[in-house]
Amino acid sequence: MIPPLKVTDDAHKAIVWMEEFRCNFLPVVDGGLLKGFISEEIILESNDIDKDLSQFELIGKECTVGLDSHFYDILKAAAQYKLQMVCVVDEHGKYAGVITLQDIMTSFAQTAAVQMPGAVLVLSMDLIDYSLAEICRYVEENNAKVISSLMFEDPLDKGKIKVTLKINQIDLTRIVATLERFGYRVIGQYQETPSSTSGEQERLEMLMKYLDM
Repeated sequence: MIPPLKVTDDAHKAIVWMEEFRCNFLPVVDGGLLKGFISEEIILESNDIDKDLSQFELIGKECTVGLDSHFYDILKAAAQYKLQMVCVVDEHGKYAGVITLQDIMTSFAQTAAVQMPGAVLVLSMDLIDYSLAEICRYVEENNAKVISSLMFEDPLDKGKIKVTLKINQIDLTRIVATLERFGYRVIGQYQETPSSTSGEQERLEMLMKYLDM
């Protein structure tokens, strides 16, 4: 567990802790409240490791989630503030700890979307044409199920989205043919190898593809 720094701690302590916990950001608290995050970059730019953290301009003070937040909310907060960790606060706004992106990846990797055998399919379409019910119907016509789905805005094409599907079938040939026959554009497909001996590594790779990372 990554502990918080206090505003009275100096930058040297922050650097030592970053090396110890292998991270580039650490939370800073005062009186049980998050004051923000200190980063290695901020400290190095100041060129003074003897300064108290209260003298630095901290970042990400609003990068917080509640105790019962879903990991999608945590990922959203981390992306919004461009941080590798998110502060967790209780119902009174008091600091309760931090969750790192690695924690989220580990948690997500235990879900059925990752653990169940199958394959990942990526579609591109206009947002106005998106219908998960219709996509699922075409998949089920081929005796398969959509285990989970994610939708991303396409940063390179305004108005278009990418839909990533985890399907409980390794061979996607018939499903792809059906979707393309009904006008869907398939831009990626990733199959697990049934005979693979590197189970954990392969699940991680499938997770990264599923999350479009």
